[in-house]
Amino acid sequence: MSVTAGSSGIPRPLVKTNQAFIVVSVVSAWITGWSWLLALPLAAGLSGLFLGVNPVMKLASRFLRKPRSAYVLEDQEQQQFNQSIAVFCLAGGLVSFLAGWTVAAYIFTIMVAVAATVAILGFCIGCFIHYQWKMYSYRRKQQSSR
Repeated sequence: MSVTAGSSGIPRPLVKTNQAFIVVSVVSAWITGWSWLLALPLAAGLSGLFLGVNPVMKLASRFLRKPRSAYVLEDQEQQQFNQSIAVFCLAGGLVSFLAGWTVAAYIFTIMVAVAATVAILGFCIGCFIHYQWKMYSYRRKQQSSR
């Protein structure tokens, strides 16, 4: 999901741009009926996860006016986790639309659209899930070491 490998964080405007791109793509797919539009944020997300470069963020980084360090930086690991959830939901939605499973397609795409919209507004559902998972893992580790 990073713009450049090895950066200590991702500037918040880039994260929000990626979230907005997901929301716009999903809503556009619903309105037009062109489910292939889901492939755009899916491809960007997969590129970010596997190649370390999200093309949406890479393009948006050209519009940053200040040095990267001047922005609030989002945690790289957290954003990778969030992007994994988004990729899963986008892939599930696209495959479901292509297979004719309309209900499943809408469930997957509604989940990713709501999560991205809520994140743009300030509450990160993926961050909450990631934190709860880390705490659960920590507690299990503590109990097994007794």
